Amino acid sequence: MKVVSARDFQLKRENDYGTPEQNEVVKAIVRDIRSEGDAALLRHTEQLDRIRLTADQLRVTEEELKAAYDHVEPSFVKAIQAAAENIRAFHVKQKRNSWMDLQADGSILGQIIRPLKRVGVYVPGGKAAYPSSVLMNVIPAQVAGVPEIVMVTPPATGGKDGINPYILVAAAEAGVTEIYRVGGAQAIAALAYGTETIFPVDKICGPGNIYVALAKREVYGAVNIDSLAGPSEIAVLADDSADASYIAADLLSQAEHDEMASAILVTPSRKLGEAVATEVERQLELLPRRDIARASVDTYGAVIITESLREGIEIINRLAPEHLEIVTEEPMAIVGQIENAGAIFLGPYSSEPVGDYFAGPNHIIPTNGTARFASPVDLDDFIKKSSLIYYSKEALLRDGEQIMELARREGLEGHARAIEIRLEQELNQ
Repeated sequence: MKVVSARDFQLKRENDYGTPEQNEVVKAIVRDIRSEGDAALLRHTEQLDRIRLTADQLRVTEEELKAAYDHVEPSFVKAIQAAAENIRAFHVKQKRNSWMDLQADGSILGQIIRPLKRVGVYVPGGKAAYPSSVLMNVIPAQVAGVPEIVMVTPPATGGKDGINPYILVAAAEAGVTEIYRVGGAQAIAALAYGTETIFPVDKICGPGNIYVALAKREVYGAVNIDSLAGPSEIAVLADDSADASYIAADLLSQAEHDEMASAILVTPSRKLGEAVATEVERQLELLPRRDIARASVDTYGAVIITESLREGIEIINRLAPEHLEIVTEEPMAIVGQIENAGAIFLGPYSSEPVGDYFAGPNHIIPTNGTARFASPVDLDDFIKKSSLIYYSKEALLRDGEQIMELARREGLEGHARAIEIRLEQELNQ
């Protein structure tokens, strides 16, 4: 893991919009699904996933969900149930209600909040299974009141035939009953436009590979999407009080996700920085996914040595990391100075996996510096808001001239006359 001084560190962001070839492949798949429905969905599934299905085999049956419990440990079921309880309790606190404000003149202004009707959740099945992502997508939607939640996931998880039973058990524990064994760009297109078997949704959520991301971008507008997520990333801000082995382990917890994942330590302590770099090398050799983690650390990992903790905070705010750990002597004294971070973990015992799996806050977090303007998934992702305006006669007579003034200054005479006709009629009575 390279150790560099702050003055030699250059922040370079690359938004991966795919190669021209990848974009063309995705556009073609989306066109096919839109025009041919199930026939194209099954054809692309056979071509890309090497799984031949019929339309009546697309949906996962209730019997399959029940059978999945026979292939997972009771300890996993207990853990997923506890995590679900924590995630639900956290998101319940985000609930808000519609409101109306009665004015003295009899006018009513307000906001009506309603859940989306139907949401699609994509659960990846490429290099690993992610049952925790099922909970993080589904539970906020449920708490928001979404009545229809449909899940799609590739028909083969991690290159093995069949959907990983841990994914199915997580879905069952979350209460998802409509699940389809389809993945990739074809699944996104099916959710967006519908087929004979899969009814279209209002919004698509959940991470995926580059083809999934490009497909989400392609269908945006026909449906809403959560985000165009990039590779996972972690930044740790630490001082001399930190334990090098803890930090190394946390950096590797993200590096093992993907070869393009980013793991960065920012510290004013060269001693700590060098100790962490050494510890990363030691722990790397013990990781089952060390080849992936090695590629991540070598290409996108770094230890940045700053002149001061203040300079470290400035770098963190420039990075706007997905995950930020503050492992300093007084982390609470620093957190108020952090302007840009998706999720903030304070102290030596708040390791990033605590948030990834169990604590309750959502682990679907803005990546690639988008924490500058974006937020983790929450209830607002699954609701829509309507403004409510009831203007009384008294209010219109009072404000009408000013409304017409603004309309005419914009050259919209029709707007002005819609008010004028009412004023004339009411004043002439």
